[in-house]
Amino acid sequence: MTSFHFEIKSGRNAYEHSHYVARKGFHRKREDLIAAGHGNLPSWAKNDPGQLWKAAERFERKNGAIYRESITALPKELSMEQTLALASDLIRLLTPGKPHQFAIHAPKSSLDGELIPHLHLMTSDRVNDGIERPAERFFSRHNPANPKMGGRKKSSGGRNSMEMRDDLIATRRTVAETINHHLAINGYEIRVDHRSLKERGIRKKAERYLGPAKIKGMSPTERAAYVAARKNEHR
Repeated sequence: MTSFHFEIKSGRNAYEHSHYVARKGFHRKREDLIAAGHGNLPSWAKNDPGQLWKAAERFERKNGAIYRESITALPKELSMEQTLALASDLIRLLTPGKPHQFAIHAPKSSLDGELIPHLHLMTSDRVNDGIERPAERFFSRHNPANPKMGGRKKSSGGRNSMEMRDDLIATRRTVAETINHHLAINGYEIRVDHRSLKERGIRKKAERYLGPAKIKGMSPTERAAYVAARKNEHR
């Protein structure tokens, strides 16, 4: 049973969060890391995304996002090889020219014990323009008249709230289409839909979120009944 989930958020504690994403330090004990990597790093980061995030926290403008993160649910039906191929396509589409770090996590569901694979993708808004800059200039204000003397241009700059909303809708559509393409080429008939229930004309309440405490308090019979009901609803 697969469903669509895609969210984007921003934050400021990039270095600490990158350890969570990469399952470094005390996060190793989670033992759910499937794959991890990075790309488009500036030369001064020395192939270490941690150096990028440290510099971002130090030099990025105070009113700017240190990083943005997208989280995408990956279909449980795909094999490991197929999941990695899908993740590779999503990363390519979501990070054009941007420094990024990614990881695939697959924790076990506390409800039914099934794996829940999902892609974490941290990105900087600073788009590559081919100009080498030291870290302190990399994150400074862009200088369109003399780009070498300013920082990299931010992909989020100059857009109003309506344009950003439209971009998010378009991104959600692209993510869903990419997932569906990989489901199709691997022989699966199931599909995901990025639209809300209301947009699809479905008159049903959104699924109630069950937190860890609620699930822990359920009996095995209650858990089995809940899982069975969810599967029936998604048929």
